[in-house]
Amino acid sequence: MHSTSILGFFGGLLLSLPTAYAGFSSSSSTNVAVYWGQNSYGQGTGSLAQQRLSYYCANSDFNIIPLAFLITIADPSLNFANAGNNCTAISGSNLFSCPQLEEDIATCQSTYGKTILLSVGGSTYTEGGFSTSAAAVSAATNIWSIFGPNTGANVPRPFGDSVIDGFDFDFESTVSNMPAFANQLRSLMTTSTASTGKQYLLTAAPQCPYPDSADNPMLAGTVSFDAIWVQFYNNYCGLNSYVSGTTTQNNFNFATWDNWAKTVSLNPNVKVFLGIPGNTGAAGSGYESGSTLASIIAYSKTFSSFGGVMIWDMSQVYANSGFLASVASDLGQAAATTTTGTVVKTTTTATTLSTVTTKSSTTTTTSSAVSTTTGTVNQWNQCGGEGWTGGTVCVAPYVCTYLSVWYSQCE
Repeated sequence: MHSTSILGFFGGLLLSLPTAYAGFSSSSSTNVAVYWGQNSYGQGTGSLAQQRLSYYCANSDFNIIPLAFLITIADPSLNFANAGNNCTAISGSNLFSCPQLEEDIATCQSTYGKTILLSVGGSTYTEGGFSTSAAAVSAATNIWSIFGPNTGANVPRPFGDSVIDGFDFDFESTVSNMPAFANQLRSLMTTSTASTGKQYLLTAAPQCPYPDSADNPMLAGTVSFDAIWVQFYNNYCGLNSYVSGTTTQNNFNFATWDNWAKTVSLNPNVKVFLGIPGNTGAAGSGYESGSTLASIIAYSKTFSSFGGVMIWDMSQVYANSGFLASVASDLGQAAATTTTGTVVKTTTTATTLSTVTTKSSTTTTTSSAVSTTTGTVNQWNQCGGEGWTGGTVCVAPYVCTYLSVWYSQCE
């Protein structure tokens, strides 16, 4: 009995201190998360096509990588676009064995100190959650056995002995009984930490309109998140609605999310990230760069909950030379000094000739075809694969060529 009291005291003390989870630091405002897995820039070959995970990990401009996506939960399946070419089917399941990714996760964690999360959802997620909370708990236990520490259980393990650093939730439509799923994962992670010392994260990626329609049941003080990365694009409250030089914003609502962190969040120390597109084609609206983005970051840093920047996605930002380095540099600058007052800024939703990928206007990140004005898909771009909802007809004379169950491209 006395031991339990002492452990409880020190446990409470530890919870009150800033915690470092591999690359992520809860005491830092310079964290950068970049999604990997969807090859959203759309190139099938060459340096601008999505590369293996370890290709990016030596870059010190970011420290967190959510792997996108686990697209079904009840009967688990993954979609990592062209990275699936290096995986083989696991008999009796919808999962694949990915030894290259197993190796890369371990390398990114141990050699480069990256936090590697598995993002659940994406725009092709259609299960709608769970029929009961008991079903949600059971599913979470199964997901943990597949992606958590290897206990020798007879389950498929796409990442082999490698263990991710936690889970990210990225839903774009209403899901049922998700708090029960998230809390069971949190409980399993906490138990594992107690025995191994390895820390785990739980994060979410809501859209900027508050409250977020898809994630609100989890965000309404029911689930303890370590961080959320709010998608400030494809909405009226996106980066393009920010007005420089004033503390009172009419539409850009980082202040609203800061208030959520302090008054609603189950974890009062949760960090709020500024979610941004990594390139002009990474979102339908909301891409900003240069001094405008620097000003937005400086403003966001004035809020105590600010934890850094999230970028969608790796292939987009690597095709946008200098952008990632400029974000890292902007995060190192001092917070903004602004004046008081309300300025109304009228914005027009931007359109692009072809939307490569978006975290959709309702909640998440995923890819759509890189198409021409006729709706056909250009050479080297994705035209098929499990969960693919974009274009499937290639520009002549190219044909949609099967490369793996996850990925086909126009060749």
